[in-house]
Amino acid sequence: MSKTLLALALSLSFGAGAHAESLGEPGRGSGAKNPLNNVYFGEQHLHTVNSPDAFAMGTRNTPDDAYRFCKGEAVKKSTTGEMVQKQTPYDWCAVTDHAEYLGIMPLLLEKDNPLQKTEIGKLIASGDPKKGEQAFQLIISSAGAGKPISYMADPKIMSSVWEKQKAVANKHNDPGNFTTLIAFEWTSIPMFQNLHHNVFFRDDKGPEAIFSQFDSIKREDLWTYQEVQRAEGHENFSIPHNGNVSNSLMYAPTTSDGTPIDRQWAERSNRNTPATEIIQTKGQSDTHPALSPYDEFADFELSYKHLLGSGGVVGKIDHSYVRQALVDGVGFQEMIGANPWKLGIVAGADSHNAFSDNEEDNYTGVHGDTDKTPKIRLTSGGTVAGEAPKDFGTPGATGVWAPENTREAIFDAIKKKETFGTSGPLIRVRFFGGWGYDPALVEDQEFVKKAYAGGVPMGGDLPQKPGAAKAPSFAVWALKDPKSGNLDRIQIIKGWSARGYSWEKIYDVALADGRKVDPKTGKASPVGNTVNVKNASYTNTIGDSQLAAVWTDPDFDPSQHAVYYVRVLEIPTPRWSTYDAKALGIDPLPDVPTTIRERAWSSPIWYTPDAKLVKKLEFYPGLQQFLP
Repeated sequence: MSKTLLALALSLSFGAGAHAESLGEPGRGSGAKNPLNNVYFGEQHLHTVNSPDAFAMGTRNTPDDAYRFCKGEAVKKSTTGEMVQKQTPYDWCAVTDHAEYLGIMPLLLEKDNPLQKTEIGKLIASGDPKKGEQAFQLIISSAGAGKPISYMADPKIMSSVWEKQKAVANKHNDPGNFTTLIAFEWTSIPMFQNLHHNVFFRDDKGPEAIFSQFDSIKREDLWTYQEVQRAEGHENFSIPHNGNVSNSLMYAPTTSDGTPIDRQWAERSNRNTPATEIIQTKGQSDTHPALSPYDEFADFELSYKHLLGSGGVVGKIDHSYVRQALVDGVGFQEMIGANPWKLGIVAGADSHNAFSDNEEDNYTGVHGDTDKTPKIRLTSGGTVAGEAPKDFGTPGATGVWAPENTREAIFDAIKKKETFGTSGPLIRVRFFGGWGYDPALVEDQEFVKKAYAGGVPMGGDLPQKPGAAKAPSFAVWALKDPKSGNLDRIQIIKGWSARGYSWEKIYDVALADGRKVDPKTGKASPVGNTVNVKNASYTNTIGDSQLAAVWTDPDFDPSQHAVYYVRVLEIPTPRWSTYDAKALGIDPLPDVPTTIRERAWSSPIWYTPDAKLVKKLEFYPGLQQFLP
């Protein structure tokens, strides 16, 4: 990176809604529709009082509050009465309240509402916390059994609530300034396992009815709902979330009926589910040390171990993490001619208090009364479904590359997979793949224009390999969040399938402070650590504000299906729990990390070899069942 361009990056004034112009985001300052795309940060997974579990936790903040908070307004937090506000506003937001009993709980508080005379209504109206918990257990039990409580699932009431939910989303949708997406969460819990998906719509009207787990717990039936809605003019997609606690269900190699995935199933998955959530308050779903033993940064935000219905129980990790799914996906492409896990990357909150607290030093909890203050979070010993508040992380954030900030543009960009997720900071990431990028491309003032012209952005498929090309090249650029830590490194993670086996390798392609990879160990030296734990502070005297590189795969085999994605790491900074400890005047808890390595993950780029280049496959017996 030249000193001139680095100085340019350092001189920028940028934020989620600012008119940033830089090497990686040209054209934003004009205010016109940008064919080279701007980044828009937002939230795609958020719960309010209209979700029964959020209500049971004491949350009374509404979808209106959620949108206002994301826009940067100061909003009163119902559980404490304090005013809370984001330091950097978002550009877009989707409220995804649970479809099951959507908005019914607040009606129980309305004077003279007939629902107050029901069993659950009486328990809630009593004001007794123990009776309130009893009411919530009745709701959870009905969901787990797949048997709706009739008076809580009255079609007329549900329809009325859903219309109000859509109206609030449309009220806050302000093309060019702030975007909302009409959405809901399908909360499938087969055998109390997590198969949750959020469903999003492109139009302003949205569907007349939503789809809940009471309709079906099978994702194939959710897809049927999506396909029907699409036929009726409501373009949509679904995004699975929180795979790390799915007990091997989210990215399993089988259908809901237990049969092996076939080509038709894989293609249907692609049409309906373009992206997946890589991090939220319940931990990250990138990978696990047991799945990626050679990844020195895999041990990240793993404290949350809850398997729904069995608090504190560690679920199966196989087929519960995104990286394995991406690599398995190219294996399926090799075997059956279609990839069921061709997924873009997003991140989110899954917060149940209407607030997306993605900033470590501005965290106010995510589960209503159960973690509303620093004292409760660090010293009360309380739990949420068997998990202590200290085990939850701050929400992630999703970056979307789109030509403008409108509902259609944001929706289309996610569908196209030109997205990335972060652990919270608003790190900017660009990632392109092609067959002949100039090594100096990332120093060119027309970097983005030439990168698009010569290849594909994140979320795309590499063009067919030219005869003379030896290996693909990738152009990657990252810019720090001005309110967070400097960048440590950019890594490209490669996964590939060879003769029925899956493999992965991590390459450090750009390192801060002039560091180089040791050719003997293949590792880079640590960037350092400036965190003062006692003061919950750090300095940006190490790391870089911007990193970029053009990298060519040194281990490329043209006969192997492969997937590539980027991971960007910050220098160490204080975790939210360290800020809380300082506020309380106590030592940080010994069983949670005092620092965090914030990061971003790009959507992948895929390589599919020409059939003429593929070697004759030799499968081990266990994979024969997946052959067509």
